[in-house]
Amino acid sequence: MLKIGDKKLINGWAFYDWANSVYSLVISTAVFPLYYSAITEDQTVSFLWMEWDHPDSLYSYALSFSFLIVAFISPILSGIADYTGSKKKFMKFFCWLGGLSVASLYFFDGVDTVWIGIIFTILASIGFWASLVFYNAYLPEVAHPEQQDRASAKGFIHGYVGSVILLIVNLIMIQKPDLFGITTAMASRISFVLVGLWWIGFAQITFKRLPNDIYNKQPDNDYIWKGFRELKVVVKEVMNYPTLKKFLISFFLLSIGVQTIILMAAIFGSTELGLPAMNLIVTILLVQVVAILGAFVFSRLSEKWGNIKALKVTIVTWMLVCFTAFLLDKNQENVEYYFYGLGVLLGFVQGAIQSLTRSTYSKLLPETEDHATYFSFYDVTEKIAIVLGTFVYGLLYAITDSMQWSVLCLAIFFLGSFLVLNTLKKTKYVQ
Repeated sequence: MLKIGDKKLINGWAFYDWANSVYSLVISTAVFPLYYSAITEDQTVSFLWMEWDHPDSLYSYALSFSFLIVAFISPILSGIADYTGSKKKFMKFFCWLGGLSVASLYFFDGVDTVWIGIIFTILASIGFWASLVFYNAYLPEVAHPEQQDRASAKGFIHGYVGSVILLIVNLIMIQKPDLFGITTAMASRISFVLVGLWWIGFAQITFKRLPNDIYNKQPDNDYIWKGFRELKVVVKEVMNYPTLKKFLISFFLLSIGVQTIILMAAIFGSTELGLPAMNLIVTILLVQVVAILGAFVFSRLSEKWGNIKALKVTIVTWMLVCFTAFLLDKNQENVEYYFYGLGVLLGFVQGAIQSLTRSTYSKLLPETEDHATYFSFYDVTEKIAIVLGTFVYGLLYAITDSMQWSVLCLAIFFLGSFLVLNTLKKTKYVQ
């Protein structure tokens, strides 16, 4: 078994980002939303014995429902995983659930099969986000505290590189379907299968290297009840550990901004600025490429400045993104170039803030064997932030009829995160 701090172990762990990040880029952000919109445009669809005049709302509700499911089950399953020493089994299960569900989107081929698209969208989202809980929980078990910033950044870098490669392959198929003797719609459906195969296939490298039950747990038969008790103990510890509690509050506030912008950026560009689909995909690719550099640079800066100072710089930059987006207008000359520039700025701090929050949280954990349970709180914090962020964004859009005010409002959450982070006491590994 590879020991903690071993380069092969860290690389094997980081490779899961290479495997699963294709879901977040191809399915959540780029290809599937455009495919879904094209299929359901100007259509009324049936789902759960109801008629939906606005299918985009149905898709949004499906994602929100999946986030709530993950927020509910992850602390419970994590408590059981920690008590039984079975993080790897849970991670494998959700990886297979996500990968097979994504591939099953192939069977969503028209308005009559929207129910297939919605059900497997929910299951794929649950598989992706739930597997991340157990994946993140491995960070303190594969890297020493002084290695964790670089290890976390390496994971995100792998993820951005892998997802960009597969997205480019899929875009070639979708833009030039004649080369493959297929239609554009079939090219999109094949891309869903490729994502599922990529995710499950490359994840096997990670599963081969990750340790299983490093604490040699010997669970009793009533492990479900004991798992709940494990969860209760961790809740009490989090509440009694002010530095960790404050960091989770700061993380919650910045996640409202970060995750909402990531999810709504393409819609903002399309609806508010009137940009065509290809311009949006170019921007998405640009964000991914720049994010590779951002994750690398900030992992080095955190070693020089400390995690807290590096995080503050990223938060201020996100606030700048919000103010810049507020000033954009579809009637501006060359507005698409301003949007590209905003994408570069956003990309530079997107990978950085996600990587740094993960490694900082890992460093703040007390000496414990309950890593999955602790990281489930991290995950639940993020999921609730997504639900609240998208709700606030949508509510302000409904009130003002402008997404620019919605984006500007997100700057307030970043400011709150900055202020809370300012009160954090320095620790041995977090300066």
